[in-house]
Amino acid sequence: MNERIRVAIADDQLLVRAGLRMMLEAEPDIEVVGEASDGREAVELTRSRSVDVVLMDVRMPGVDGIAATETIVAATRSTRVLVLTTFDLDEHAFAAIRAGASGFLLKDARPAELLAAIRTVHAGDAALAPRVTRRLIELFGQELPRTAGAEESPELAMLTAREREILVAIGAGLSNTEIADQHFLAESTVKTHVGRLLAKLGARDRVQLVIFAYEHGLVPRA
Repeated sequence: MNERIRVAIADDQLLVRAGLRMMLEAEPDIEVVGEASDGREAVELTRSRSVDVVLMDVRMPGVDGIAATETIVAATRSTRVLVLTTFDLDEHAFAAIRAGASGFLLKDARPAELLAAIRTVHAGDAALAPRVTRRLIELFGQELPRTAGAEESPELAMLTAREREILVAIGAGLSNTEIADQHFLAESTVKTHVGRLLAKLGARDRVQLVIFAYEHGLVPRA
């Protein structure tokens, strides 16, 4: 049996943490390694224990989820942060994604959705629906810097023509299935290209690919 996914829960409400722990501990491939009631405790938890995924509430007293996410992501490339938010398309959740979170999910999501999201970010992808990717660009597009002379970018110069096409599609918010249909490719081939893009660009996940594509002028300004 493969090693279990080590999960930490950060939320200021005890009942929320207890409910999440009960659900997660029923899964054979997930282990809850700790709980935190605020961002400071979440950061300390990731420093003292090996954590694969942090379920991070955004709005907590003291150090909030955004600041905690930024600190955790800056300290390690192995710990992923999955933001939990009360409101769909919450700007605070998007700020956490900009800080390095690998995705976000509504607190009232179905258990199967939460479990799938945990496994997705642990596998190195982003738990971010295509429509949310598009909304991310709409909300924060004006804030993202644009790199002049994108054709001269050394990062872009490393990419093949096909990889650049896939990057443009990711930046536009298309899913792997949509990209496969658009370019007449097998979905497994698209996944391979995405993996190569992550490696070549040093990106943690799909969210960073979206931001990279926008910063380098590959996605039209919303």
